[in-house]
Amino acid sequence: MKIMNMRKVFYLVLSLVVASCASNKEQQEKLVFIDVSKEYPEKKIELTDIADVSYLYLNSKTDDYLYKGSIDYVTENNIIVIDRSQYSILFFSKDGNPKSHFNRRGQGPEEYTDAASIMYDETNDDVFVSPDFSDHIMVYSSMGKFKRRINLPQMNVNGQMVLFDDQSILVYDNTKLWKTIMQSYSAETSIDSTFFLVSKVDGIVLKYIQLPNKNIDLSYKDLGGDFIGQVSYGRVRKSPDGLLLYNPETDTVFHYSIDNSLTPYLHKKPLLSESNSMTVMDICLDAGKYQFITVYHYREVGKSPAPKYYMRNKVTGELFCPKITLSDFEGKELYINPRLFNYYEHAYHFELDFAELKEAYYKNKLSGKLKELVASLIKDEDSNNVFVFADFY
Repeated sequence: MKIMNMRKVFYLVLSLVVASCASNKEQQEKLVFIDVSKEYPEKKIELTDIADVSYLYLNSKTDDYLYKGSIDYVTENNIIVIDRSQYSILFFSKDGNPKSHFNRRGQGPEEYTDAASIMYDETNDDVFVSPDFSDHIMVYSSMGKFKRRINLPQMNVNGQMVLFDDQSILVYDNTKLWKTIMQSYSAETSIDSTFFLVSKVDGIVLKYIQLPNKNIDLSYKDLGGDFIGQVSYGRVRKSPDGLLLYNPETDTVFHYSIDNSLTPYLHKKPLLSESNSMTVMDICLDAGKYQFITVYHYREVGKSPAPKYYMRNKVTGELFCPKITLSDFEGKELYINPRLFNYYEHAYHFELDFAELKEAYYKNKLSGKLKELVASLIKDEDSNNVFVFADFY
């Protein structure tokens, strides 16, 4: 009788294992993928056909709001810029008017040494300033009042991070990667995972997030072999209902939902581990009905990998190489970089160089609202660039 029961248990366990393997295989087959061994057709796309488009000029009526840099963060009601010349933090309204600014650069306990990246919690008026090569984040109000210092578990080498929920920040820590590239890697580390959640209050690690990883070297030698570099692949990106997390070495983008569940979202084939040629996928931008993907081809020794841009219609499954044009700017072609992740909902922006716009204006290549905007700015000698905001359908 016991032998019969043991057999029943064995066959039950075996059937569960087989069912689980079949389910995983079926899930993998249904997962959206891009086959980089194939050639995809080019397709001309007018930006206004896939998104609501508006033009924005960040008003610089005073020198305090002139800056060197670009838009660093966008929320529902604010646009934030880091002036890379002085590391001032500039706040603009969504229609481009100055709101506030501050500069707390220095060596004091309530100051930042530099501002490599920024995040803004609009509800609590918390400005999170992350210095480069640091083990902390400084928090201020939008008027520059010091609030607190958040200590991270170890030095973060220009890592990527994003506000996750009311309590936590999701951090991608690339210290191991940086040390490996610089050939100074030590196994000693104070964290258990590359991706983890920390408290917005004191930096205590709340949760480690384990993504599959493989020991594949994605660095390249440049400048005649004197410089070792790596593409700054996107590791974290906001999605409509959570975050996208990615280790490019594993060819699969994962979705991390607000309830802390982790599921595969998109993958590339052939896998890096199965291919003779190195073609690496970047993180995906999910916006409206579309996915925007970039892949990098490691072709020649001594040269950085060349990017190639793809676009996928989530409704039809059509995949192609987009040539995105702007009807108000004759001859201008735009590219979508999926690493631009600090965004409210599914907006995106393109930056138009003001000197290029002036030249296009005099050559009569501008039209519509863009021409009207440039005409109103043309007399100014010092002007900020113009931004094209796209809110994808």
